[in-house]
Amino acid sequence: MRIIPAIDIIDGKCVRLTQGDYQKKKVYRENPVEVAKEFEDAGMEYLHLVDLDGAKKGQVINWDVIEDIQAETALHVDFGGGVKTEKEVESLLELGVNQINVGSLAVKDPARFGDWIRVHGRENFILSADVMNEYIRIVGWQEDSQVKIYDLVHQLADSGLKYITCTDISADGMLQGPNFNLYRKLKSKFPDMKITASGGISSCDDLEELKYMKLHGAIVGKAIYEGKIKLDELKSVV
Repeated sequence: MRIIPAIDIIDGKCVRLTQGDYQKKKVYRENPVEVAKEFEDAGMEYLHLVDLDGAKKGQVINWDVIEDIQAETALHVDFGGGVKTEKEVESLLELGVNQINVGSLAVKDPARFGDWIRVHGRENFILSADVMNEYIRIVGWQEDSQVKIYDLVHQLADSGLKYITCTDISADGMLQGPNFNLYRKLKSKFPDMKITASGGISSCDDLEELKYMKLHGAIVGKAIYEGKIKLDELKSVV
């Protein structure tokens, strides 16, 4: 299972939200690039990078941070936050971003997302599904959709969708454990999908349980920044 530390960006700074609430923002570090280097120095191979400004505004904003992390580390980066256009997709791939998370657009225009998967390859894209009670929220978690995650995955499967990152918003930032039942249900419905869990991970025991469930990956954010999980502990779980 991939252990994927997370960096969320607002105004070029490394932050975390609680349950997706932009009013509950905590700045942890001024320089996300330095944080990424620390992850790499600790032996991490992957990074989940989110442009929260971009997610809210519907276009990628923090290009400088993306470029600097790509230039100064060898981390395998999956990036998300406001990707809406073919030009943004091409620019991110040209920068060397390994995978692009698509959330709001996948809900609003699944046909276009399916076209991107077919044109650029299924390995380059992740369906980023942020859910509350199994319904997907969009626009940086600010708007409800009437779309259930299972229905959208079924729809996109015909386009070749392979990777899903599912965040349980109610668990995110709470440090009380992930929604294991949600991931069991996803895994049972879509056994061939590469599913990554996100939200609520607070201990190595949580990671071991997700690993036992044979998930593809687990994203760890606040637990690292709050010192609940040490970077050297993460290596033991991989």
